[in-house]
Amino acid sequence: MTEYTGAHIQVLEGHEAVRRRPGMYIGSIGERGLHQLVYEVVSYAVDEHLAGHADAIDVTITAEGGIRVADNGRGIPVETQEPHGKSAVELELTELSFGSKPRTGYGVSGGLSGLGLCVVNALSSRLTVEVHRDGHRWTQEYEKGVPVTPLTRNGQTSEHGTAIAFLPDADIFETVRYSFATLSERFRELAFLNGGLAVSLTDQRPERPVRHHHPDGLRAFVARLNPYPTSLLHFPAIAFEAENESRTISVQVAMQWNTCSPGELHSFANSTRTREGGAHEEGFRTALTDLVNEYARRQGHRSADDEDITAGAVHQGLTAVVAVKLAHPVFEGPTGTRLGNPEADAYVREVVRAHLTDWLDHHQKEAASVIRHILRASPSPSR
Repeated sequence: MTEYTGAHIQVLEGHEAVRRRPGMYIGSIGERGLHQLVYEVVSYAVDEHLAGHADAIDVTITAEGGIRVADNGRGIPVETQEPHGKSAVELELTELSFGSKPRTGYGVSGGLSGLGLCVVNALSSRLTVEVHRDGHRWTQEYEKGVPVTPLTRNGQTSEHGTAIAFLPDADIFETVRYSFATLSERFRELAFLNGGLAVSLTDQRPERPVRHHHPDGLRAFVARLNPYPTSLLHFPAIAFEAENESRTISVQVAMQWNTCSPGELHSFANSTRTREGGAHEEGFRTALTDLVNEYARRQGHRSADDEDITAGAVHQGLTAVVAVKLAHPVFEGPTGTRLGNPEADAYVREVVRAHLTDWLDHHQKEAASVIRHILRASPSPSR
């Protein structure tokens, strides 16, 4: 038998563990994982917005193919942390278990729940962090996750915020070429989901700037998804939002029926696109289907003995965006493709029932058009 002893157990440092198995942290080493690096850094900046300390994020694809993300938030703390003997900046960028940012309100905007900066650093051939905080500009440089300079205090400044510039490691990724269109679409989503946030993207390969800022939020998002006004069954889109008393969960919804599409539902949790749905989507679909059936019977379109209108008919031609923020999100998968929080299901049901009932009661003409449309998509009732 081959001898197996404690000497065979490897203990990897943070950056070594990430570089050995990058797919565990960012999903893949292809184009999807490459773009996930950007989303992790941007998520950290969005956290500053959610905490009320930033309203602008500037992202640049540099001429050499790297990324620079700058925000006007508080700036990563620079003081030395005991017993580590390292600055908070260095701990954020090198320790998988650190995470110095206080989690207030809706803890994280998405991503790896505080691990993102360390992972990005480990998977970059070079990374430079620049912090404007406490009246000075601070800088530090890294190579493949390892600091190559100490945190250095530079000249005085009245600015505040953090800028992180990194070059993805070509030895790890299948491609290191970023897509302007992919990044721009994601930042457009973030601007829709966070109405007071402006996100700009500049491409220096050649330069191609774009700025996303949508104060109308999800209603503007739905308007973009429904570009044909003549097909709309009601205008403007139905939009509402709510937050529970303990401020541990909030929900935003915008929705609009039209006659020319099969329907589409976009869902988000803490600004992360949940492409595989989850509890918040289930709560929305269930509440909407139940409410439409109740309303159709109350208005005489269905009798008590008729079969229920199906969820498929209710969602025919419906464009909707459902976004929740949670203090403690539970994502399935490392990049958050499905939300697992059961409280999101219950709260979304409660909010949708309350607000959509109110809309139906106060917009009877538009409600009648919607119900007629749904009934045309529904099989004839049978007893």
